[in-house]
Amino acid sequence: MPSSTLTVIVSAGQSRNPEKRELEQAVVDGLSGLAQVNVLRIPHLYDLAKDGETFQTLRQLEGELVLITWMYTRAAHWILDRNGVRGQFGLVELEQDFDDDSEQDADSDQDEQQSERVTATYPRPSRSIYTLDFRASSEAREFVDEVLRISTLGGNVPSTPNPSAPLTLEMLQRFDSPTNDTYVGSPSAQTEAPSVLSTLFGTSSVASIEEHPARRWYPVIDFSRCTNCMECIDFCLFGVYGIDSVETIVVEQADNCRKGCPACSRVCPQNAIIFPQHKTPAIAGAPVDAGGLKIDLSKLFGAPDDGEDAAAAAVRERDEQLVLAGREAVGTSTGISERLAAGRAQAQPPDQLDDLLDQLDSLDL
Repeated sequence: MPSSTLTVIVSAGQSRNPEKRELEQAVVDGLSGLAQVNVLRIPHLYDLAKDGETFQTLRQLEGELVLITWMYTRAAHWILDRNGVRGQFGLVELEQDFDDDSEQDADSDQDEQQSERVTATYPRPSRSIYTLDFRASSEAREFVDEVLRISTLGGNVPSTPNPSAPLTLEMLQRFDSPTNDTYVGSPSAQTEAPSVLSTLFGTSSVASIEEHPARRWYPVIDFSRCTNCMECIDFCLFGVYGIDSVETIVVEQADNCRKGCPACSRVCPQNAIIFPQHKTPAIAGAPVDAGGLKIDLSKLFGAPDDGEDAAAAAVRERDEQLVLAGREAVGTSTGISERLAAGRAQAQPPDQLDDLLDQLDSLDL
């Protein structure tokens, strides 16, 4: 095993289900006995505020990280990313089983190659972040074994000091909230990190951050899929999305999002918008082949009503939220791209005019 220290972040679930709590505790207990492994317990990752105590601490953690949480791993990775904890996807072996029955059309690979992803333009730092879903196993031993495997991969993880003083809230509050580009390798991270890490774990290999966030609902953008097409910002009428200084789409006002509404994810052509708490796996961040989206969006996204395509479901959901907010429903008159309009036109059943045009086309005139 390398002589470096690996930090494992254990994120609590939202519910107080005793079985979930027991699994979390069993994993922490198993990890606490491992040499060169530190365990940091935090509240549910999705609910945390960017400028809160937890993310201020996580942004100071150097080296490779393991995150274990009650969310799909893709969702968890991009929640960390949007809050300034950035890195590459670390490959894990402990994963949930998924039935891959989505169809793939012949042109999808070519389309994906032609569309540049945001991460290609703005690459992340080279360190790896390994994300594990608690739902992958009910056995704590399997998570411990996976962390052991990751710890032997030999990443360049700096040793974490182990002084006697515990971390206090006052110590954390001395640091200003870092900007979005504060990650391992940046000058601010190099100068501030030792002061926080030197007091984080004290004499124990297990530390906890007590923060009490309220439950939240907001979209998370998967920038490895996002092509910056801006369909989401055109479609959403609640001011959730914005554009940063280099004209990249961002979730600007997360708490403007309407609770329970996943409409913007249904109109995203690359399945790049995640709502981690949604009941439909594809929307919640499950690994889904983006090429299959072109074939049967309504099936993939689980449109609520029989025969309702994804675009129609999105329009209906948006109108429902507009009315609840005391505004006028807009239907398809606002924020519908040419792609969506063309797709909806193709989905409409043929009428008499369509039949007549088909008959004319069949004549060799």
